[in-house]
Amino acid sequence: MRSIAAWLLLGWLGIAQAAPSAEDYARSLGLRERWIGTTRDVAWPATWRDADSFHYRKTVAGGFAFVRYELTRGERVPAFDHAALAVALERAGGGRHDPLRLPFETFSAEDGGAAIAFQAAGARWRCTLAPAECAPAPARPGRPRAFGVVRDLAVPADDRPRRSPDGRHEATVDGHDVVVRRVSDGAVVLRGEGGHAADFDDPETLAWSPDSRWLAVYRVQPGDRREVVRVEAAPRDRRQPRVRTQLYPKPGDAVDVERPLLFDVGRGRRFEIDAAQFANPYRLSPIEWRRDSGSFAFEVVHRGHQRVDLIAVDVPGEGDVAGPWIAVAEPGATFVDTWRGFRHDVGGRGEEILWLSERDGWRHLYLFDGRSGEVKRQITQGEWVVREVLRVDEAARRVWFTASGMDAGRDPYFRHLFRVDFDGGNLTRLTDADADHDVAVSPDGAHYVDVHSRVDLPPVMELRRADGGLVAEIERGDISALQAAGWRAPEPFVAKGRDGTTDIWGLVVRPRDHDPAKRYPVIENIYAGPHDAFVPKTFWPFGYHSGGDKQIGMQALADLGFIVVQIDGMGTAHRGKAFHDVAWKNLGDSGFPDRIAWHRALAATDPSYDISRVGIYGASAGGQSTLGALLFHPDIYKVGVAWNGCYDNRMDKISWNEQWMGLPEGEGDHYARASGVDNAHRLQGELLMILGEQDDNVDPASTMQVADALVRAGKDFDLLAIPGGGHAVGRSEGPIEYAHRRQSDFFVRHLLGAQPPRWNGTAATGP
Repeated sequence: MRSIAAWLLLGWLGIAQAAPSAEDYARSLGLRERWIGTTRDVAWPATWRDADSFHYRKTVAGGFAFVRYELTRGERVPAFDHAALAVALERAGGGRHDPLRLPFETFSAEDGGAAIAFQAAGARWRCTLAPAECAPAPARPGRPRAFGVVRDLAVPADDRPRRSPDGRHEATVDGHDVVVRRVSDGAVVLRGEGGHAADFDDPETLAWSPDSRWLAVYRVQPGDRREVVRVEAAPRDRRQPRVRTQLYPKPGDAVDVERPLLFDVGRGRRFEIDAAQFANPYRLSPIEWRRDSGSFAFEVVHRGHQRVDLIAVDVPGEGDVAGPWIAVAEPGATFVDTWRGFRHDVGGRGEEILWLSERDGWRHLYLFDGRSGEVKRQITQGEWVVREVLRVDEAARRVWFTASGMDAGRDPYFRHLFRVDFDGGNLTRLTDADADHDVAVSPDGAHYVDVHSRVDLPPVMELRRADGGLVAEIERGDISALQAAGWRAPEPFVAKGRDGTTDIWGLVVRPRDHDPAKRYPVIENIYAGPHDAFVPKTFWPFGYHSGGDKQIGMQALADLGFIVVQIDGMGTAHRGKAFHDVAWKNLGDSGFPDRIAWHRALAATDPSYDISRVGIYGASAGGQSTLGALLFHPDIYKVGVAWNGCYDNRMDKISWNEQWMGLPEGEGDHYARASGVDNAHRLQGELLMILGEQDDNVDPASTMQVADALVRAGKDFDLLAIPGGGHAVGRSEGPIEYAHRRQSDFFVRHLLGAQPPRWNGTAATGP
């Protein structure tokens, strides 16, 4: 009745639109497959094999081909026999695939190019090439760590003996303590002590010094074993349901606490390391010995994610203790972004450390004195960000990196390649085209491959010398057939954000039959996770929906009668610390004040943009934001489709949530203020939640707790649970067309004010 009433009201207001037909839906949902084969020579970024060759993927007639380029001969050759590999993969149980539609986009060369390895359908494969033989790669031995911080003690550790570099000794863990044996006769030369089940030496962390005299290991106090339990109600291989459990620490849970121990193998001595400087760690990085065996180092992310330190431990002299000290300190008033850290030990002796830091408000390169912990030099500076360090040339004391935000008047997200000397001098720009540049530097630093593109510009792949000089244009994408089929590039739009001064960037996708004289409801595709920015900047409109829908999905929805947009608001990455910090303890913000300002600015310039009818959809963190839009901004957002959302950050994985939200503080805290469960009673608009029953990324209970709160609040909503579906169900796996048809139906019904086709009335085959 509510749907009929809404439809009648919209009709009375004169804004109801004709319902899309079943044929319209078929054209919309089939758009990706009809258009994906129309481009030619659209290249993916290069992967170097050695200093003289690289490989890449590109579009060809019939699909995609992998190509190897050889510098010496200046020619392209097939990277492998595609047909033979497809046959070998099917023979090994990897499924049937067209040779030009192989189930991977990248691979790594192994055994000097005689074999390749790749990921497909969640598994790692390895294939020899002559002859072509494929097999699933064996599972890596070892004990899993849930989200990197809690060991699964139900799985045996990899306790294979670790041999010393000189080959004379082997280290392992016997019971709970380190044991070192002489290889020649098996005699025990050192045995640790004091270990027990709640405080044990981890054999997977054993690390020999290069001179074989010293051995370090982490002693571990295990964290909480929280498990998420899921019921697979309709397994395809049996009639009865199956129960699945997953180790799944959540914000505030106790994590494994590691502290290093040091052994002098020759003298049989054991040294405790004072852990006062890292007493409350979230995570320690693996132990790394310096080249001279005089010290080892590790990074510690402190609990709460407001400090990261590089800790060094000098080996003790006779009668000394092994004392740790802080080689680099990275404190933060808000979060320290551990997703984009970089460290390089110049010379391998801990004397100089290259380090990425946002301490001046922008992500820049610094050179630290590794002994005093003082900054020797800020290498890069300015109101722009270093995006990635690609190469460190120690001999020339030079760094190669990509950066964005340098160019006034250009898109601040476009990456460009630079190099700079350790002293901050000779900053040299190596890319110029007004586009995003994806760069791969050769192992010897003599060349680089630059693939540059925009959403409206197909990729150009160039091979260049280290000085920027062009060696060859390798590929130039051809999209003429795609354009002839009716494709239109999305339109960038820039407006001021909540502060009235900061530019907010987004994209606009209109129906292909857009009529400027008509009024169109608006749908926002949202993903606002602070770990990145999500509005596409490169060309490839055909990607699936994971991590922020790609343009083809937006176009498919737009063609049913909507204007579809995507926006990067404050709280997302790559625009400086102040822009990013909006997310700190504030994931519920999702950049909405910026998004709403952007919507209003576009509506002021485009009469066809009807912001009295705004819908929104998103998955995972985008699902959380979608629900938040309806709960906290009902004056703008009227209809939402939320996929597998982390609606209450206390229910989600520890890693992503503590990074941006810090630790929970109790009832009514910042976690509660952002919670879709605690605020469910605020719902005014129309909500569809889509859930993959077997989601192993976000606890499915998060969705059901929202449903429970809505029921208790007397709210109407829709829920689509897909049996057996995972986190990406309906986006890049599972019943994609079905799930997106259901999303489209919801928007057609509640934004267009029209009735979708009656799908249950169409003929269908049985299971």
